[in-house]
Amino acid sequence: MPIYEYKCDNDHVFDIMQKISDDPLTSCIECGAPVHKVLQPVSIAFKGSGFYSTDYGRSNGSRSSSEKSSGNGSDSKSTGSSDTTGTKPQAKKDD
Repeated sequence: MPIYEYKCDNDHVFDIMQKISDDPLTSCIECGAPVHKVLQPVSIAFKGSGFYSTDYGRSNGSRSSSEKSSGNGSDSKSTGSSDTTGTKPQAKKDD
């Protein structure tokens, strides 16, 4: 059951656990003044595959259509270098 926060006209704030199908409260439990529900932001957690840009286009092991249409068809990772720092190796100078 969800917990709802209410605030009365006399600034009393209280929480009530109610069913969703229950009618909202109309009077304060402390002073009897009219009350209003206080809306709070909710947290959302996206779990599972498909929520990241790297997860799209992985069906059948093929690349996405945006990857197929970009570039000249050569794979940028086919250089054979295992350098992961993003720097280019220095060219050797012949003496």
